[in-house]
Amino acid sequence: MGLLSSSVSVARYRVDGKIEENVMETIHAGLKQNAITTIEDEYAEITMGWTPFESNFNPDFEKFTFTFGDFFLFSLRIDKKSVPSKIIQKHISIEVQRKLKEEGRQFLSKNEKTEIKENVTDKLMRQMPSTPNIYDVLWNHEAQQVLFFSTQKAANEELETMFTKSFKLRLIRLFPFTIIEGSEKFSDEERDMVLNLAPANVNRGKVMGDDI
Repeated sequence: MGLLSSSVSVARYRVDGKIEENVMETIHAGLKQNAITTIEDEYAEITMGWTPFESNFNPDFEKFTFTFGDFFLFSLRIDKKSVPSKIIQKHISIEVQRKLKEEGRQFLSKNEKTEIKENVTDKLMRQMPSTPNIYDVLWNHEAQQVLFFSTQKAANEELETMFTKSFKLRLIRLFPFTIIEGSEKFSDEERDMVLNLAPANVNRGKVMGDDI
């Protein structure tokens, strides 16, 4: 779900550090240098990079803007290739039967079966088009905050890696603990108390003879 979807999932981040000089030029360069490639690599299982919010399939940061008011808005596109295991098994079986028939044999060795599996998987992966996944990024540079419109663990991890690579800034995911740890509203003692909290172990049993 993206920024303009009727329902969204959002992960909040605090940006550790700030670009002090040539902010627009630095961010533009980071986006441009790490934009997703327009040529699909037939061998790559995962390809990722930035795209303009307005043009997810034409990553031209010269033509499309990444500034909206006081915010920077762009998208992270992650293209993935995967072949369903049943399709792989089907083609392996076909290749095994073909080889047995051609060579007049009844059995193949373990190494031969492994080689067939690798060849079949490689061939199918190269033929399979990538599936694009688009995740929007809203960055308030002055407030050092980023909203990422996905809570998927893998997507968030890729965002954190790509953000650091592109802008030399670290993203810190905001959970209740990290919010308190980075807030100046709490004393050291209060912060330590919260950070040392542990989940309560509540045993639910019988109350007045009834199971609950």
